[in-house]
Amino acid sequence: MRVLLDTQLLLWAVAKSRRLPRQARRILESRANEIYFSAASIWEIAIELALGRRGFDVDLERLRAALPEMDFQELPVTAAHAASVASLPPIHKDPFDRMLVAQSISETLRFMTTDGALGQYGSTVLLLE
Repeated sequence: MRVLLDTQLLLWAVAKSRRLPRQARRILESRANEIYFSAASIWEIAIELALGRRGFDVDLERLRAALPEMDFQELPVTAAHAASVASLPPIHKDPFDRMLVAQSISETLRFMTTDGALGQYGSTVLLLE
């Protein structure tokens, strides 16, 4: 399975957080799966850091270094991805989440998330509990 991680799951995976759902852990550990992270997630994290968001203590350079070590593949944001956001129904207002959904649809990836609202985007979303 080819999987795109939402930003929160990406952070939990790198931090080896107990908050990472068991199902996500199994998917991430299986060599049969290809795991992707979006450049949009790194952008979102950088914005949150710059704004000084409480409880958002991430060393961005260490995070970036850890991703290839975990065999996570980077998915750049393309003009086609950006344009495809316009075709999404207005289920979710967060622009980063909308971009991640658009990328997963465009690239035929399963978008793995714990955000129940995003499950309304259909079969591209792998909703974890």
